[in-house]
Amino acid sequence: MHAAAVLTEVRDGAIWLTLNRPEAMNSISPSVVQGLMHGLDLAATSNEVRAVVLCGTGRAFCAGADLKFVRSTGDGGGVGSFLGDFLVLLNRLEAFPKPVIAAVNGMALAGGLEMVLCCDLVVAARSAQFGDAHANYGLLPGGGGSVRLPRKIGPTRAKYLMFTGEFVSAEHMKLAGLVNEVVDDPALLEAVGALVASIAAKSPLGLARMKALVDDGLQQPLETALRQELLMSALHEQSHDMHEGLAAFAEKRAPRFVGR
Repeated sequence: MHAAAVLTEVRDGAIWLTLNRPEAMNSISPSVVQGLMHGLDLAATSNEVRAVVLCGTGRAFCAGADLKFVRSTGDGGGVGSFLGDFLVLLNRLEAFPKPVIAAVNGMALAGGLEMVLCCDLVVAARSAQFGDAHANYGLLPGGGGSVRLPRKIGPTRAKYLMFTGEFVSAEHMKLAGLVNEVVDDPALLEAVGALVASIAAKSPLGLARMKALVDDGLQQPLETALRQELLMSALHEQSHDMHEGLAAFAEKRAPRFVGR
């Protein structure tokens, strides 16, 4: 019996989706894409889940696409179909209404880096390494790397990683603006758990709207984005969670947010 390609666990306010192909450096296969999509389906319908955490087993977060699978598809259109499914997954991760956290335990290369680029927050182990790596094998990005990487770290840094295929450290990527926090390897899950606990105490509705405002606002002219923020704030005044937060402040107690 084969182990699941993605392990799914709901605990402490988050759904933990763990890539579980350590023998293949957690490389992306159709079963990984399907497992992650299933996990997002669960997260979308659970009130218990306030955040999504992506991590990996073994010494890699994700080393990119499974090149053995890619080679096995030949020229029959299988690669295009696989990349299409992968891109649908990444787009869904990026637009998911709950915060998505990457817990980068090891190498995040090529498609693994593209996955990290779609997360809202990134916590990395000190030993983790990041790289585009497509150029090392004569490949092109197929999961949005050429689009999202320059938007995250700037075009000059992005081109360097893409042209050289080099791997860089977690500290390097923190300085570049992709990684929020770098921790000692044994402390990674504890650090992510603390971040989840902080997020889980906030209004799910408020966080979803904040995420949408930031992401959508970056794609709009400044004046349009400012108007959108004002309109969203007016709409948010009608929410239960805003009134609950103000009541909790007045009553000197912790708020009880419900997400509406």
